[in-house]
Amino acid sequence: PQGSEEAKAFVHSFLKRSMPQMKDEAIQDMLTRKAVVLEHYPQKKTKQKKRKAKGFTAKQRRELRLFEIEPEQQRYAIFLPLHELWKQYIRDLCHGLKPDAQPHMIQGKLLKADLHGAIVTVTKSKCPSYVGITGIILQEFKHVFKIITKEDKLKVVPKFNNVFSLEIDGFISYIYGSKFLLRASERSAKKFKLKGTIDL
Repeated sequence: PQGSEEAKAFVHSFLKRSMPQMKDEAIQDMLTRKAVVLEHYPQKKTKQKKRKAKGFTAKQRRELRLFEIEPEQQRYAIFLPLHELWKQYIRDLCHGLKPDAQPHMIQGKLLKADLHGAIVTVTKSKCPSYVGITGIILQEFKHVFKIITKEDKLKVVPKFNNVFSLEIDGFISYIYGSKFLLRASERSAKKFKLKGTIDL
């Protein structure tokens, strides 16, 4: 074990190395105290800003053809299971679509529901060529529906100036496309106002 003098010498030299800017008198003054606090200046860590992952731009999505359905996939039979899933989703959403359910409550839920997989029919249109088109909704955009018909034809039907009918378990709902110009994600948060009469 070290003697007291050796210990003092060690502490003195240690303090001298640790704090070279201090004078001997200041070190001796520190040694006369019972507690010795060594000064420590930690380096300030610079916080790195987290970069948010940027999605694709509209131009990049078009170039990558993210929303295009390949011709060999444009078959009605392929999407029938999707329609069955959608029907189950709507039944769960509307608590079974019971006969005593209030129509305006079901209508309100359908307005906010996801329509991918629903079978719709164009019942009214300012363009007669659209009337009668029936099929499964594959994609919904702000202004158009992409519908696959039983003839395996992919139709792009605008929402504007068109009325669509949707039937499930005997309940028929009408969608006025001109009041439906929203993306599916925006629709779920929108409050729709009930109106007595709506024109095309």
